[in-house]
Amino acid sequence: MNIPAVRAIYRFEMARTFRTLTQSIVAPVLSTSLYFIVFGAAIGSRIGDIGGTSFAAFIIPGLIMLSLLNESISNASFGIYLPKWSGTIYELLSAPVSPFEAVLGYVGAASTKSVMLGLLILLTARFFVPYSIMHPLWMIAFLLLTAVTFSLFGFIIGLWADDFQKLQVIPLMVVTPLTFLGGAFYSIGMLPPIWQKVALLNPVVYLISAFRWSFYGHSDVNVVLSVSMTVAFLLLCATTIAWIFRTGYKLRL
Repeated sequence: MNIPAVRAIYRFEMARTFRTLTQSIVAPVLSTSLYFIVFGAAIGSRIGDIGGTSFAAFIIPGLIMLSLLNESISNASFGIYLPKWSGTIYELLSAPVSPFEAVLGYVGAASTKSVMLGLLILLTARFFVPYSIMHPLWMIAFLLLTAVTFSLFGFIIGLWADDFQKLQVIPLMVVTPLTFLGGAFYSIGMLPPIWQKVALLNPVVYLISAFRWSFYGHSDVNVVLSVSMTVAFLLLCATTIAWIFRTGYKLRL
């Protein structure tokens, strides 16, 4: 493996994050803090416990997952789209760097940034809501798994996009609505039976359910099923990226 090449891509992408620290880190943390203030303090005090957990604490995993999904996709998609837009992707394709090494550098950096953001939001939540983490190691594992999976998904979007507008279509029009409808602010057990079955068609339900289990020990969906669904999506994304590099599809604007 070409370790210097992977390190160079990784360091370049991480440096870009710290050059845009306000946009990359500060803005998502502040916007999530508003959710804690509005839904946690203002509304949460008027809503009863959910499964023995206060509403303010209940929404913490959902809010972290909302930010994690969006940032993972955004970081990875922009990271690979920028070389396409500027034309420097030809240098990457002609360099002695394998597709696996390129993906490792870009996705590794995007995942690192997303995990950093998730942990910062978790620390910020402590200022607004008292909470506990029943399974901290599993929480970290789910955080890493989700970040890597959706960074791979974002990498695909970056390769597919023909312009900057397309980079935002799927995160804004698909991922964010699915996250809000995936139990970020409620348990799907609170829905009527027919809508509970419909909700299970939403893949984000499995992500939030497993992540919430790591905090409070209860979930809407079996944890093993949730992890299996996430791993299956990760493998699908990895297979798609391998096909793109093998065929050259969308590697040029």
